[in-house]
Amino acid sequence: QVQLVESGGGLVQPGGSLRLSCAASGFTFSSYAMSWFRQAPGKEREFVARILWRGGSTTYADSMKGRFTISRDNAKNTVYLQMNSLKPEDTAVYYCNAARGTQSYWGQGTQVTVSS
Repeated sequence: QVQLVESGGGLVQPGGSLRLSCAASGFTFSSYAMSWFRQAPGKEREFVARILWRGGSTTYADSMKGRFTISRDNAKNTVYLQMNSLKPEDTAVYYCNAARGTQSYWGQGTQVTVSS
């Protein structure tokens, strides 16, 4: 069955960095666009970043540009999100998403807390 398992979240001080990972299984990973979304308490889920199947094209939400980097390793069926210069407003549960046409899969999320 399809599985997306996020890891790498945790507590970090403002200005710090974290790298999230999302390990995928149960589908042809290299054929899917992979994205990260996040949801803060009391807010709607929002788009963070996307990388297309061949890894050549990336898209970021404006507030993440220059701070976050999405990448993928199709040999390891894993997508990453490198987050630098973290701010308290980056605190959220971060979700991995795989999409192709009408198919869309979600992971369970990993908590990121930015606080001093």
